[in-house]
Amino acid sequence: MHRFAFMIHPLDITYFTQKFPIARYLPAGLLEGVIRYLPPLKASHITGVRSAHAETEGWFVACLLTTRQMLELPPELVTRQIIRTGRLAEKLGAEVLGLGAMTSVVGDAGITVARNLNIAVTTGNSYTVATAIEATEKAAAMMGIDLARAEVAVVGATGSIGAVCARVLARRCQGLTLIARNETKLARLAGEIKDATGLKARTSGHSREALRRADVIITVTSAADTVIEPEDLKPGAVVCDVARPRDVSRQVAERRDDVLVIDGGVVEVPGNVNFNLNFGYPPGLAYACMAETMILALEGRIENFTLGRDLTVEQVDTINQLAAKHGFRVAGFRSFELPVPEARVDAIRERARHKVALAR
Repeated sequence: MHRFAFMIHPLDITYFTQKFPIARYLPAGLLEGVIRYLPPLKASHITGVRSAHAETEGWFVACLLTTRQMLELPPELVTRQIIRTGRLAEKLGAEVLGLGAMTSVVGDAGITVARNLNIAVTTGNSYTVATAIEATEKAAAMMGIDLARAEVAVVGATGSIGAVCARVLARRCQGLTLIARNETKLARLAGEIKDATGLKARTSGHSREALRRADVIITVTSAADTVIEPEDLKPGAVVCDVARPRDVSRQVAERRDDVLVIDGGVVEVPGNVNFNLNFGYPPGLAYACMAETMILALEGRIENFTLGRDLTVEQVDTINQLAAKHGFRVAGFRSFELPVPEARVDAIRERARHKVALAR
């Protein structure tokens, strides 16, 4: 049996104030100053992952830096803490390590971490892309959107996940807008897409204007705060939020009952998995980045798989095939961790049509 570990971290300091009541009485600056020196910990033992071909077990290991700290502290300090957490995974017996949330983004996206560990490393981004696009296609179809004719936007298009999402979508749609802050990288990506597919993608650094035109949006920035608000979306839009922390404000769910927001990259894990940790989903469900690490362990591919910022379509296709072999599959739609039944999608679609009709 090959074993794995997956690295997690707290999204913000509320994790500490909830877990340790005394932390509520500390100034935020002081608390963050303490956090930056805390050692990693084993968060839980994961059991019961079993396919028709193999089985595996693993661990959640926690780097205790928050999202904001990972973005604002010196990159070398953050990388040291991630490597330190990876060494804990080694001691536990893991052979492949998945980097979760911001640990897969900071620095050079896992390359330096892999060089300093004696186990394989992956960010999980390949399977994240595969599942996000599959879920988005299904959601668009249920909302009556023909993806081939739709206006599609990718927010955070110059990141590793966003760029390969854009490349895959360019083969399936006629109208594509790439949204990011770096205009040079946007222009380069648009040129590569045109060379590969013939599609002339639009680029924009002004997300709100571009978002209001889009029928379908995949958003995957590395922002610490939300970037999509209720007023940014047209009636009937489908938004797949792959980012953690989330890109889509919770106010969208509260105020916009005419748009469909789905969580990206949620999958059913084969076997009778027990994560022994509550990360917001019902038993048996996991993020796709977690699942990629499990898939590699089940397949016995003890190798660095998805690292750096040059993710390829071929990697996405490969992990998707391995996922199917071992029985992983995209879960039903979820929005802000809650299930979205088909009847709710139907109601959203009808409200959107009514609102569009009134506006004419």
